Amino acid sequence: MKLAILSRAPHAYSTERLRAAAIDRGHEVKVLNTLRFAIDLTGDDPDLQYRGKLLSDYDAILPRIGNSITYYGTAVVRQFEQMDVYTPNTANGITNSRDKLRANQILSRHDIGMPATTFVNGRADVRGAIERVGGAPVVIKLLEGTQGIGVILAPEAKVAESIVETLHSTKQNVLIQSFISESRGRDIRALVVGDRVVAAMRRSASGDEFRSNVHRGGTVEKVTLTPEYEEAAVRSAQIMGLRVAGVDMLEGNEGPLVMEVNSSPGLEGIERATGLDIAGAIIDFIANQVAFPEIDVRQRLSVSTGYGVAELLVHTNADLVGKTIKESGLWDRDITVLTLHRGSSVIPNPRSGVALEPGDRLLCFGKLEEMRSMIPERRKRRAKLRKLPKEPRQPEA
Repeated sequence: MKLAILSRAPHAYSTERLRAAAIDRGHEVKVLNTLRFAIDLTGDDPDLQYRGKLLSDYDAILPRIGNSITYYGTAVVRQFEQMDVYTPNTANGITNSRDKLRANQILSRHDIGMPATTFVNGRADVRGAIERVGGAPVVIKLLEGTQGIGVILAPEAKVAESIVETLHSTKQNVLIQSFISESRGRDIRALVVGDRVVAAMRRSASGDEFRSNVHRGGTVEKVTLTPEYEEAAVRSAQIMGLRVAGVDMLEGNEGPLVMEVNSSPGLEGIERATGLDIAGAIIDFIANQVAFPEIDVRQRLSVSTGYGVAELLVHTNADLVGKTIKESGLWDRDITVLTLHRGSSVIPNPRSGVALEPGDRLLCFGKLEEMRSMIPERRKRRAKLRKLPKEPRQPEA
């Protein structure tokens, strides 16, 4: 295959390892500076220019985009997607993972264990937010911090209020999270490639430092994950839309707690800790997927007038409960079930004989009017008509 690694640091360890792994396997590979692309929207088909010249054809790209250029970098990745070039990490997935609040909002809908988290805008709301996450001490995080920068441990509620107020005064948005005391100074980084964890390491902080990042002097060791931790890591990466990701988890008393999903994980620490050729695993995965470029399903399926994608919930008292997909009458209404979500399980392309249960969520493609008619009307509050005050308000002078 012909592969482009999008990176502004061609001599960084991860970039060099990925390039070497691709060459060792006989692939043609180039490292291209993400900021030297120009998005060309003038022609009939989407295209790109690189250093002022029309870009040659590529089978796949591997984005290694830093936080400082997320907006422009994801625009370039999105253009490659429109050109049907395979990328293991979509522009949408990268954008979702970069914003800690957005990532937490997405993961929280899918029964992924996470530290209790709140997001507030005013100082008056901070005390209530701290109580909702279990009280002090709490961890305060900048939404776009990396490598442990912008992560602060506040031992008391008053200290937390002062920190949040100070950060808000500088126009910073922050999250307030519960402090997982049993995991103090330790976390797990799982490297997900495709649908499996290819390597994992435990990171331990140095001295009194509670942040375990290697960049802050932490140490690493190889670790074998239990199926519970592997499943949490793989599901988190897939939910975010990433096929290559580093998933950071705390070891809570109740099981894994996902902290972050990184779309451009560094390879140096985990390769040296495990002794595994992770770069090679990434290249092999991409080579096996180039024939199946990631596409925006909603974008492609919503181009037909009157048709679209929607999620239908099987309610307890719905007529669908107990019926198979074939018996449900969905096909007769020109509705196709793409996936069935049941709790934490996902059944892709479910068979006609699958019986529907209360709480099932059906991702469907079909006639929008038909699907809209199957959604129960929301109960609306009846507006109260107030009486006029006894003494009408005097007109302003």
